[in-house]
Amino acid sequence: MSEVSIPLLLSLKVAGWATFFSALLGTAAAYGLSRWRSPGRDLVDAALTLPLVLPPTVIGYYLLVLLGRRGWLGEFLSGWGIELVFTWQGAVIAATVVAFPMVLKAARAAFEEVDPGLEHAAAVLGISAAGVFFRVTLPLAMRGILAGVFLAFARALGEFGATLMIAGSIPGQTQTLSIAIYEAVQAGNDSAAATLVLTTSLTCIVVLWAAVRLMPNRLRMTGPRRAGS
Repeated sequence: MSEVSIPLLLSLKVAGWATFFSALLGTAAAYGLSRWRSPGRDLVDAALTLPLVLPPTVIGYYLLVLLGRRGWLGEFLSGWGIELVFTWQGAVIAATVVAFPMVLKAARAAFEEVDPGLEHAAAVLGISAAGVFFRVTLPLAMRGILAGVFLAFARALGEFGATLMIAGSIPGQTQTLSIAIYEAVQAGNDSAAATLVLTTSLTCIVVLWAAVRLMPNRLRMTGPRRAGS
């Protein structure tokens, strides 16, 4: 079972850290965008959402250019003895980049649903700006944020292209579930590939079910509205 358990545990570690960073950065960016009134807001939002539509290999290439030994950031980090390429930390960075927009979009929608009157009332009562955010805004938006966090976890868990380019496929070190599936298929190991696929599918189903349960009802509507609704 090590051929399943080792990639699974590594994938959960990578996805967990990626989700943590995505949640922090995505929530902060979403709150800023939801409160920012400027013509450039939509352009910034489009730039931050770009990983949703870019091929993962393109994201991986950008990360290699940035974090490789000859990259401007990678060269700086190498001087401090920090190497991110072909490490599980590099896999975390790749997964964070592709999962970040999931939190951003869900959290921004949740923040924009918060009634400004409640925030204003709290401010009138003398609560500081930070207090209004943590005691009023954040709790009211929490369900939407959590839905985005679960989606980010599922996306990070299934990341393949960017992770393969920046972290490679080193068994026990950077070989996540999706990469292990690819390697098993390439090696003709159908039984291992089937087991890995089933494990990944079941894990993602559970995560997506939890995300849907947390989404506000209006965001669950995927079909056309009824006439007169």
